[in-house]
Amino acid sequence: MAQLRLSPRWKSSAIVSAMNDPGGSRKGITEHRHVSPTVSDVLEDGTIVELVYRPEHRATLLATSVAGRWTLATHVDVPGGHQLVPFSPNNNLIKNDVVLLPSEPRIHGTEQELVSEIVAFIHRYADLSPTFEQVASYYVLLSWVYDAFNDLPYLRLRGDFGTGKTRSLLTIGSLCYKPFFASGASTVSPIFHTLNAFRGTLIFDEADFRFSDERSEIVKILNNGNMRGMPVLRTVMNRQREFNPQAFHVFGPKIVATRGRYEDRALESRFITEETGARPLRNDIPINLPPTFKDEARELRNKLLLYRFRRRHEIELNPALADPKLEPRLNQIMLPLLSVVSDPRLRSELRNAAEHAQNSIIAERGLLMEAQVLELLVDLMLSTSRQVVPVADITMGIIDRYGPEYDRPISNRWIGSVLRTKLNLLTYKSHGVYVVPMTERGKVEMLCRRYGVNIVTDAPPTERKGDVGTSEKF
Repeated sequence: MAQLRLSPRWKSSAIVSAMNDPGGSRKGITEHRHVSPTVSDVLEDGTIVELVYRPEHRATLLATSVAGRWTLATHVDVPGGHQLVPFSPNNNLIKNDVVLLPSEPRIHGTEQELVSEIVAFIHRYADLSPTFEQVASYYVLLSWVYDAFNDLPYLRLRGDFGTGKTRSLLTIGSLCYKPFFASGASTVSPIFHTLNAFRGTLIFDEADFRFSDERSEIVKILNNGNMRGMPVLRTVMNRQREFNPQAFHVFGPKIVATRGRYEDRALESRFITEETGARPLRNDIPINLPPTFKDEARELRNKLLLYRFRRRHEIELNPALADPKLEPRLNQIMLPLLSVVSDPRLRSELRNAAEHAQNSIIAERGLLMEAQVLELLVDLMLSTSRQVVPVADITMGIIDRYGPEYDRPISNRWIGSVLRTKLNLLTYKSHGVYVVPMTERGKVEMLCRRYGVNIVTDAPPTERKGDVGTSEKF
């Protein structure tokens, strides 16, 4: 890609005009019928448009990059009589630092030197494990080119209060792409609207909720927000009281801090998690952030803006980095981060972390009733010469092996429901009893691997003498 040509004099007449007009008046653009306030865009010709904010001048501008050169301007004309203009500097989210923006592109060294600067900044102000420091640094890079991918992982800091979660969120989040800071005290509506308008990185503190309605709304954002093309629909009525649902785009990087886990196991699998509080906090970390913190973070955001201009059209998903030992979901969320990481050692550490997370997920699945049912079912399939396994035999085995663990009666109806609705196995009625056919054996063995159930193949075929005549419906 052509090198960016950086002029020693960045001020153009348009920029000077904007700085002299901090109130946001936009003279000279009213003749355009279609004026669109813009935060960022990638135009059809490849031009990248990004909003920048100069707090010392109370001015917002648009930084554009095309054909290896960048410029700053008060507006960008696009074909069809459209004109892109920056959000006003008086926007509450911008002037109150709820959303952080760069002020201009700034030259940086090599990509590795930029990563080293990010690592040093995070290490200076937050106490994280060495591996997670590296992961967080590359996640910052990923956030600046996230729109080149269709799937994303999330970062999470999990631990009790006083273990440095909020400081780590502030430190990492201040470097991310258009970070939007929110907390459990925020109402849900502005989160939807801000994510939809700015399309940046959600930094969410205290993401544990007491009330199910709040939790369900935030979980919608987290469940839909790691995959492109999955907006959240919310009811909107127009002035004519016509039903007109609005689609809120919530796709983007997210970093959250929680004290516990989410009940939704599918959501849990989307996080790369750092457990905080496992060791004493380092003594060299300042108790309060110094006044220079914001300037240091903005300087790095300026360099990261140039990184986006240089790399946005070069970054792409590398399917060759998929790990065959990992489940599809983990490969799906890890591939974008692995595609950004250039250090082979860190790629190996990321794979090891993903494998550890997978083992934890399998161990948790192994504690579920589904795993117990699978364990009995596969034992019966391997020890019988019949073409079916009666559900009643599975029920009797569960009662014999795990009965004391349950405080309710274990019935054929319950076991049949687990087989059909939780494990999605075929059952049908044969001679008055419900059975699982041997044709399901391949699916059962695959489920055993997923739930961490060992398959012992040296058991001799036997016939279980159970209550196979029970025909209770389920």
